[in-house]
Order: sequence, then C-alpha cells, then structure tokens
Amino acid sequence: MAGISYTDLRTQIRNYTEVSSTVLTDSVIENIVLNAEYRIARDVPIDAYKASTTGNLVTNQDFVNVPAGALFVRGVQVYTSTSVTTGANVWLEKKDLSYLEEYVSANTDSGTPKYYAMKGGATGNTSSTSGSILLAPVPDSTYEYQIHYNAMPTKLEASSNETSYISLNFPNGLLYCCLSEAY
Repeated sequence: MAGISYTDLRTQIRNYTEVSSTVLTDSVIENIVLNAEYRIARDVPIDAYKASTTGNLVTNQDFVNVPAGALFVRGVQVYTSTSVTTGANVWLEKKDLSYLEEYVSANTDSGTPKYYAMKGGATGNTSSTSGSILLAPVPDSTYEYQIHYNAMPTKLEASSNETSYISLNFPNGLLYCCLSEAY
C-alpha cells in the first residue's frame, strides 16, 4: 500500500464491513478514523509527532501548563540555568499525583524540582485547558525547562485534510485500526 486518502479509506471501510453509507454515515466514519488515529498515535511511537516546548518555571509556583495539543508528555527536563536550555540539567522523575501531594505536604522546602506528576482537567485545546504538570519540590528560581511530548496528530478528514502522516506512511495499519474501531 502506497498511502491512502480519506475518501479511499472511507470507501474501504464500507467495503470491508459490507455496510452502506446509510448506516456508516460520513460522521460515523469520521469518528472511527479519529479514534483510530489517536489510538495509533498513543500506542505507536511515531517520531513525526514528537515535539518539545521550553519556558521558565515561576518561583514558588508548583505547576506548569501542558503544551496545547499534547497527546501525552514523554518527559520533563529542568536546567540549572535561568536563561538557556543548554548545560547542566536533570530529567524529572514521573510520579503519581498522590505521591507529589504527600511529598509537598511533608516537605516545605523549595529547590530544583526532582519529580513531576500529571494533573487532570485536560482538553488539549489550549495551554490553559490542557492540564498541568505538578512539580516537587516547588521551584526556588526561574529555571529553564523543556517539556517533551507527543502532539495530537493532524486530523484526517474529507473537507480539508485528505492525507496525514499516518495515512501516507502506515495506511494498512490505519485501515486495520479503523476496522477494529468499526467492530
């Protein structure tokens, strides 16, 4: 398979399932394809969706926002510098939220963060609604940080985006995943 467009994928789904467009409507197939794309992006490490963002921690603030459009966070680096993301740094260790809440209540010291946990409320639409990353200990300076994450894939759809990275480079996997979502 050399790649597949959204229109061809929609046709193949209907052909394999032997169901007409009156049952498998365009909106139903759009949801099937979207769920399949997210499942592939979550389960298969695709370099094309790896991204990172940098910023400065805020002194005495125990969280940073997850980048807009992040599917999941792969890791967080904190640098000893307050101005550049080069030089000495530490990868924070991911912990459960309850661990960090216990750690913070038992330890009032601030310093260079060692741990992080994902804190809910994420919709992924903007950086202020994409959830947050809780840090411990609480930063004692405006350290530079870098968040490494996988971005949500570009949505495959008939109206504006007939192909995507997944549809061009992993079409048989996309079709298989769509069929498993359909059943």
